[in-house]
Amino acid sequence: MPRPIRAMARTIGCLAAVAVLAACGSAEGITPPAPTEPTAVRKRPDQPPADAAEAALRTDRARQGAGTLVSGGPAAPYNYAPTALLDGGRYRIWWCSQLPDVGVPGDDVLTASADSVRGPFPDGTAVLHGSGAGFDAVHTCDPSVIRVNGVYYMYYTGAAGDGALVNSIGLAVSADGVNWQRRPDPVVPASMDKQRANTYGVGQPSVLHLDGWFYLMFTDTTGQAANTAGAGQFVLRSPDPAFGSAVQALTPNGFQDVPSTKAKRSLSVANAYSADWMWVDAMNAFAIAHEVDGKGTVISFWDKDFTTHPYQDVVLAGRWKEGPGLVRRADGHAPASPEDPCGRVPLDVVRATSDDGPGPTDLRLFGVDIANADGCKVLATADGVAMPSSDRMIVMVFGDRLVKIERRSVSAEIAVKVLDQPVPGLDSLPVVTVIRAGTPAVHAPDRSYAFVLDGKLWPVGAGAVTANSSPVSEISDADWDGRPKSGDLSAFRGN
Repeated sequence: MPRPIRAMARTIGCLAAVAVLAACGSAEGITPPAPTEPTAVRKRPDQPPADAAEAALRTDRARQGAGTLVSGGPAAPYNYAPTALLDGGRYRIWWCSQLPDVGVPGDDVLTASADSVRGPFPDGTAVLHGSGAGFDAVHTCDPSVIRVNGVYYMYYTGAAGDGALVNSIGLAVSADGVNWQRRPDPVVPASMDKQRANTYGVGQPSVLHLDGWFYLMFTDTTGQAANTAGAGQFVLRSPDPAFGSAVQALTPNGFQDVPSTKAKRSLSVANAYSADWMWVDAMNAFAIAHEVDGKGTVISFWDKDFTTHPYQDVVLAGRWKEGPGLVRRADGHAPASPEDPCGRVPLDVVRATSDDGPGPTDLRLFGVDIANADGCKVLATADGVAMPSSDRMIVMVFGDRLVKIERRSVSAEIAVKVLDQPVPGLDSLPVVTVIRAGTPAVHAPDRSYAFVLDGKLWPVGAGAVTANSSPVSEISDADWDGRPKSGDLSAFRGN
C-alpha cells in the first residue's frame, strides 16, 4: 500500500510540518528565514515592520468537538488535509485518505456532508483518485475546494509516484462537488528556484475567490523565499481558475504579472507547511491557519496588500498531527456569525490529531469566536451586508459595487445582515444590477437557482427566489452552464 504523499515526504527528510515543528519549535513553528529574505511587501523604504500595526483581538466561546468528526471508515488507514465549506445550507468536507478497491492504489480524495459542522458525518466516499497516467497517476491529495458561480473548483496535490520532486498542483472542476473532471496537466509546477534537502516540491494548495481573482496559496520547498527547511507559503492569483492567463505572483513589490505559474517564489507569507486561508470580510484581512508545535493552530492575519499584520495572532489550542482546514463559506471567505455578522467572526478548523503509523488521522473540530471584529463600519468591511438606500430600496455591498434589491425580504435571504442605517461612503459605489420583485429566474436539475438580469445569471438560493415571487424556468444543466454568469449571490449565507 503506497504511503500518503505527506508520509513519504517525512521519509525523504524533515518535510512534513509535524517533523519540522517538533525539531525547531520557534515562535512561527519552524526556523525563520534569513533576515535578507522578504517577509512582507515593501511599499516604501521607511515602512514599519509588518507586525507594527497588530491590533489586539478578544476571543471567546472556545470549543472542541467530541471525538472524530469525519473519516473514511474502518478501511481508511489515514484521514487528513481537509477542506470544509458551508455550502447549500450544509457543511461539506473533502480530505485526503485511501480506500481499498478504489481506482489506482494511492491517495484518494474523499467527501462527506452534514447539516451541522459538528456532524454527524457519514463515512466518506472517494470522489478523486490517481488517474493512472500523467502527473497525478498515483496520488491525489490535499484538496482545496471553492464554488464560484455554481462551479466547484478543486485544487489538489498530484503525484505520478513516490519519489523526490514528483508533486505538482492539479485542478478538477465539478457541478456538484462529487463528480469531477480533472485537467490533464498541472496548473502549478515546482519553481525549482533552489535545491534543498527537502525534496517535497510543490503542493498543499489553498484557494479563495476575492474581487474576481482566484487566490492560490501553496507550499513550494524549491521556492527562493522558502526557509532552510523548505517551508514557506507562496501566493499566485488570476481571474482564470486554470491559471492559464493573466497570472500574477506576490513579490516584495506587490502583485506582479508573471509569464507562468512557475515564476520565482520571492515572497513567503507564512513559514509553514500545509496551511489554509480565507478572506475575512468583517476584518478586511486574510486569515492564514497553520500548525505550531506546542500551541495548536495559529491563525495570523495579513492586510489586502500583504504589507502588515493588522491583528494579533489567534491560537486554537490542542493536539494536532497535520495542517488544518478552515471552515469557510463556498467562495473561501469566512462564514458570517448568524448572531452578529458585524462584530463576531467564527474561526473553526478541522485537523488530524493522531498518527499511528500509516499517516495522520482522527480529524477533529476546534473553534473559537473573535468577539471584537468591529465590522460593517466602513465599506471595506461590509461585503455582503445590506442597508437602506435613499430611494427606499435595499442595497447590498458586493465587492466594490452595489446590488439594489426591491424587497427587504429578498435581501434578508441573500445578505449576511440587513442594517437599519447605511455605512459611510455608500454613495461612492456604482450599482451593478437591480433585483426587482418578479425578476425571472432559472433552475436546472443539478444546478442552483439564478436570477436572470441583463441576460446574465446571478446564482442565488431558493429562498430568495420564493421571497421575490420570481417565475422560474426549468432549463437543462447544459443550458445553465452555457449562459453567461455575473455575481454569485448564494455564497454569503451558504445557501
